[in-house]
Amino acid sequence: MTHYFSEKQESAINLKKIKIKIEETSLEFYSSSGVFSKDELDKGTKLLIENAEIGQNWDVLDLGCGTGVVGLFVKKRNPGTKILMADINERAVMLSKKNIRLHGFDNIEARKSDVFSNIKEHFDAILLNPPQTAGREVCFKMIEESKSHLKKDGLLEIVARHNKGGETLSKKMGEVFGNVRDIAKKGGFRVYISQNSHDENR
Repeated sequence: MTHYFSEKQESAINLKKIKIKIEETSLEFYSSSGVFSKDELDKGTKLLIENAEIGQNWDVLDLGCGTGVVGLFVKKRNPGTKILMADINERAVMLSKKNIRLHGFDNIEARKSDVFSNIKEHFDAILLNPPQTAGREVCFKMIEESKSHLKKDGLLEIVARHNKGGETLSKKMGEVFGNVRDIAKKGGFRVYISQNSHDENR
């Protein structure tokens, strides 16, 4: 059985467009079966987009990008950012590329990668709605490997249901980074941020 975090999808592609509005910004997206939250924006991702801490001209990674909703909204709100969107799911990457072309943004790329297997760059922020149904080990790996892909003072920003695994993930972030803080909570979801305070990656 395939999941949205599987490399290849078995279901037929039923391409469609959906419109997503966050605050005053509306964007259209190509979507299909075989990707996360294919019909509408999920509440966790919405909370992450609304509260993400992003500076001007930052390098940002949308890890596990799905159709590219997080990366494209960040780019729309922060035009100077350079965005990399990455997913193991080949269909998600294909749709993200279509959505980049749809909006005509510069300095934004979609790339296939199993976590960081195909990512060598370092980032000011990594944004993640972790695939908790893929299991704790996968989510822990994403947190652990994020540290070596963040610039000094770079931020790992994660959204999760606090009482359904999120608390465990936030504790892991605290162990890996030595710090973690909640910056938003709504509908059972919380956004957790850890800062990479060391320059040990250079």
